[in-house]
Amino acid sequence: MNPVLITGGAGFIGTNLAHRLLSDGRPVLVLDNLSRPGVRQNLRWLRDTHGSRLRIEVADVRNAAAVRQAVAGCEQVFHFAAQVAVTTSLGEPREDFEINAMGTLNLLEAIRAQPIPPPLVFTSTNKVYGALEDIGLRRQNRRYVPVDDGLAGVSEARSLDCHSPYGCSKGAADQYVLDYARSYGLSTMVFRMSCIYGPHQHGTEDQGWVAHFLIRALAGRPITIYGDGRQVRDLLFVEDLVEALLLAQRHMPTESGQAFNIGGGPANAVSLLEVIEAIARLTDRPPTTTFDAWRLGDQRYYVSDSGRFAHATGWRPTVGVPEGLSRLASWLKESGRMPALAANTVGPS
Repeated sequence: MNPVLITGGAGFIGTNLAHRLLSDGRPVLVLDNLSRPGVRQNLRWLRDTHGSRLRIEVADVRNAAAVRQAVAGCEQVFHFAAQVAVTTSLGEPREDFEINAMGTLNLLEAIRAQPIPPPLVFTSTNKVYGALEDIGLRRQNRRYVPVDDGLAGVSEARSLDCHSPYGCSKGAADQYVLDYARSYGLSTMVFRMSCIYGPHQHGTEDQGWVAHFLIRALAGRPITIYGDGRQVRDLLFVEDLVEALLLAQRHMPTESGQAFNIGGGPANAVSLLEVIEAIARLTDRPPTTTFDAWRLGDQRYYVSDSGRFAHATGWRPTVGVPEGLSRLASWLKESGRMPALAANTVGPS
């Protein structure tokens, strides 16, 4: 069997997907530059668990030659390698663009050059929809809720309105992936994702805020929240995302060239304050919290409407937030791999 290529495969999502594929007997090639905290531990765990079925290429997606070499002979491609933090993109917008936009273009060109181009699933972000300031909101207890009670979530019908260099670079990559299906006939699909959480998430960057909250709480360290904490996200446990990713490849013949919003949906929508309360129940003590100013482009309310993907594939989230938080907390306690607590601030992505 030809390997499945996972760029950024030593990261949080990549590790969980690689583990699932390898457990199913499929060979995997991980391409990762190993620059993010925690990825070396993830990779060591994969190698110790699965042995020779796992191949590793230490390289950066900005290296077009390395990307071409990795793509050659692969059966499928999942593209997760990225600069993931809004805050980092504000300080280093050129580097953010080179990784997210140019790195994706390098991958698309490598796929296009193959005699039989492998199908590609790319993970984009809810940030491509901007701050969503047109959605009317009201305060209800510890969260914001839409004034329109009939709003089921943000659908793919919403126009793109990329905020922050991160949103722009991911949005550019998002559109390139879709256009390469239209212009060159490649098999591609885009996931515009909400907040993903679960084991192997080390919680050291913006998008790892759920794990970061848990890590701080378990260590008895304070948590700083940007904004008032009532902002809402729909949380998706990583095992449910892995199932969606596998379904995406399975349904590629009929759904290529499509972008889908993927998240936990209204049933798994929680505010930051509600997550803090759930963590307090898990740890038997409320974490110490402080508040700071709102961040640029922060969405006060983002809940995915994943109805189109559910209709196309039959996918539904199966792990609720209380169970998911409990499983993540157990992994953090049992793994012995809790990362160093270098910062105490985080916010939702």
